[in-house]
Amino acid sequence: MHAFFDSIPAAREGSPACAPLASYRVIAAAGADALSFLHGQVTQDITGLKPDAAALAGYCTAKGRLLATLVAWRAPGADANPDGPQLYALVRDDLADALLKRLGMFVLRAKAKLSSAPLAATGVSAAPAQVEALEAAAGGALPHAPWQRVDLPSGTWIGAPAADSQRRWWWIADDAQLQAHGAALSDALSRGDESAWRAADLAAGLPWIAQSTQDVFIPQTVNLDLIGGVNFRKGCYPGQEVVARSHYRGTVKRRMAYGTLEGAEAATAGADVFEAGRADEPCGRVVDAATLGQHTAVLFETTLASLPAGVLHLGAADGPAITVAALPYPIEPDAAA
Repeated sequence: MHAFFDSIPAAREGSPACAPLASYRVIAAAGADALSFLHGQVTQDITGLKPDAAALAGYCTAKGRLLATLVAWRAPGADANPDGPQLYALVRDDLADALLKRLGMFVLRAKAKLSSAPLAATGVSAAPAQVEALEAAAGGALPHAPWQRVDLPSGTWIGAPAADSQRRWWWIADDAQLQAHGAALSDALSRGDESAWRAADLAAGLPWIAQSTQDVFIPQTVNLDLIGGVNFRKGCYPGQEVVARSHYRGTVKRRMAYGTLEGAEAATAGADVFEAGRADEPCGRVVDAATLGQHTAVLFETTLASLPAGVLHLGAADGPAITVAALPYPIEPDAAA
């Protein structure tokens, strides 16, 4: 963790919160063919990605099962340096090395080089009334909508989705930016907790694939298609036939839902979810979980049939009860058609 974060007070009333995202890593793709190469590997339109935007994407096996989800954006100044970094992506740290290795196997003769980037990822959240002071410290206007992006002297700021009125950003910065602008930002921010940031991601319905959930879900069953993470008009990518078939035939019978558990339950990604009274087999699986105080937030994939009337439990049919709550977007069956 950068020394900058040590200078931020642990708690300060009325200040935006920032949380170093130690569970995430920024990876880079450099070279003249980097964008076209990655365009052919992920579910998103990478070559059409606008300079002022970021996008959610998935990377799948040939059978359409996700090996990673990522937030991708064009590297600042890419057009001026075709051999330098062209794209950055935020991924879960525990799968980053394996992802880089696997993607590297398919580079072949393309002019593309994949690596970890020397960039720090931070989650920043603020109430609407706090934004103006934060912008003054950050050095300019911040994105006002999810997936918008700006490059400021303090770093790259990407609007993150939220389930409530809070404004959220991924802030990506290198050492020089943290050194030059750390004093102003440390005066404006209070130290947040990564678990709280992750819990807010879950409430927003943002699925992060981790090492324990690789090769388990197709994009639709974690709602990637409902939140702009799949482009059905782009060309081929690994698993594209499976993903497209499920979309156009309307055969998606499983979706990702959100819920909470009382207490700091040991909910882990990949854990089974059961309906009450049906101990014979699970009806779903946890996609991701985060503990926040005396509650645990979970995103879980399950059958659509189990959601309206089912009483759901973690780990066993008589395990901790999951209180299902609404996501900020619909997951009805016709949303997949």
